[in-house]
Amino acid sequence: MLHSLTIRDFVIVDSLELDFEAGFTTLTGETGAGKSIMIDALSLALGARADGNVVRVGQAKAEITAEFDLRTATDARQWLRDNELADDDVNVTIFRRVLDASGRSKSFINGTSVTLSQARDLAERLIDIHGQHEHQSLLKRDAQLTLLDDFADNASLLQILATRHASWSQLAATRAAREANEAAITREFEELSYQISEFEKLNFSAARWEDTLADQRRLANAASLIASTDSAINGLSESEAAALTRIDEIAVDLNQAADTDPALKEAASLIESASVELREAVSALRHYLRKLDVDPARLADLDREISDVQEIARKFRIEPKRIPEMMQQKRDRLSALGGGQSLDELIEQERASEAAYREIAKKLTKTRQLAAKKFAMEVTQSLQQLAMPGGKFAVEFSPREPSANGLEACEFQVAAHEGQPLGPLAKIASGGELSRVSLAIQMMASAKGGVGTMIFDEVDSGIGGRVAEVVGRLLRALGSNHQVLAVTHLPQVAACAVHQFQVAKMSRDGVVSTSISPLTAGKRVDEIARMLGGITITAATKKAAAEMLESASKISGDQIAMKKQAK
Repeated sequence: MLHSLTIRDFVIVDSLELDFEAGFTTLTGETGAGKSIMIDALSLALGARADGNVVRVGQAKAEITAEFDLRTATDARQWLRDNELADDDVNVTIFRRVLDASGRSKSFINGTSVTLSQARDLAERLIDIHGQHEHQSLLKRDAQLTLLDDFADNASLLQILATRHASWSQLAATRAAREANEAAITREFEELSYQISEFEKLNFSAARWEDTLADQRRLANAASLIASTDSAINGLSESEAAALTRIDEIAVDLNQAADTDPALKEAASLIESASVELREAVSALRHYLRKLDVDPARLADLDREISDVQEIARKFRIEPKRIPEMMQQKRDRLSALGGGQSLDELIEQERASEAAYREIAKKLTKTRQLAAKKFAMEVTQSLQQLAMPGGKFAVEFSPREPSANGLEACEFQVAAHEGQPLGPLAKIASGGELSRVSLAIQMMASAKGGVGTMIFDEVDSGIGGRVAEVVGRLLRALGSNHQVLAVTHLPQVAACAVHQFQVAKMSRDGVVSTSISPLTAGKRVDEIARMLGGITITAATKKAAAEMLESASKISGDQIAMKKQAK
């Protein structure tokens, strides 16, 4: 929902700060007062193109800021996260556009500079501007198809279709690559298969590699290890001058001396402890010597295994520890080439994948065709109420290349008057008629969600009387599910609004400027009376205005009820 709009030095606007609420709001005022300026400014804030002519005369730059409430705009919040533009307050986003007199401009979202394309991309998730403006998404054929899919509740089918299309596309690309360079791919496949088999024969793992190196070091140095162990045992306990024999003699002498002087008891005790630990060391050395494996055959196996690993590592110019990583890379590449499948197998898989895609695509086509008939009928019925007698609406399908969106494109077709042939909505002659067609379409789609804010510019162009009241009631009903803003010159439409702004032009010191201000209940009576009576406002005109507002206030916000009343 549009929460606020701030405009500085834009065309004939000096400074404006507007706050908006939910429901249906109208902007009214004298002809030429600048009722469309707010919409033009908002369009620029949301990424529309502009030139330096929009900057107020005598000023260096214009600045426009629009703040949106995102609490119900899940798609917009996700877009901000995906584009790393989310603010600390995830429920609010701020658009800002600065334009200088030379024609240059900068666009910002939440204080971060963005492209106009990014601004428009986010804006399309928040607002539709119905009228002769760039943001009119109904003129885009892709948007028309999306609107029809929303009406038909095709979201789940589209999700399945996108998944199957991606799978089919991947298989088709793999098959095409195989066909384009079959000989080279076959050679690469054979080479990869051989290299992977080499890796697999090693049965390599980092932990096993470390154990193998340790075992090989031990066996390769067995002779020196035995010699060192024998020498230690001999020197400690088995030679004529064994250390333990001499230590025992010293311990006996000290113990005897300690009988004479107890001060020697601590030293004697330590020597006895050393004797005990040395005997334990001798026992451990003998145990190690018994277990030491002197197996030339085992050593030869370990040497051969280490040599094989080092040879592969040298071949691929990697450290041995990177062998598992390299093997996985080879397997991934083999998979990309078809995983060892023949070209015939790939073709068969591609055909099966295409068939699975087309199965869902045909279901989607059928639901679209059924929904299009109902959609066209309901929009056509609405057009009869909106000063377009004999008007017709249809949805025309045309084939397209298979895509994630299906096998067809669609285009909305309209005949504004009886006897007029159907033609593309984008080429409809009258801007007012286009706005009314848009209103009829949005009323059909409003129950399906969509954007939170809709703006209608001159939606009542070329109508009046009873039809004007119908338009007002339809807009009020639409406002029960969306925020609706409309620029209007008809009192019947303005009276149906929940909120009303007055646009006025003033001149001070020869400088013309526009102001926009919200109207209280009393001021609304005066403004509706002005719209009814023109220059001269009588008591009768005011009474009629008050009655019109009172009647409109009793209108239910329920969309179904509004449709019944309109009929």
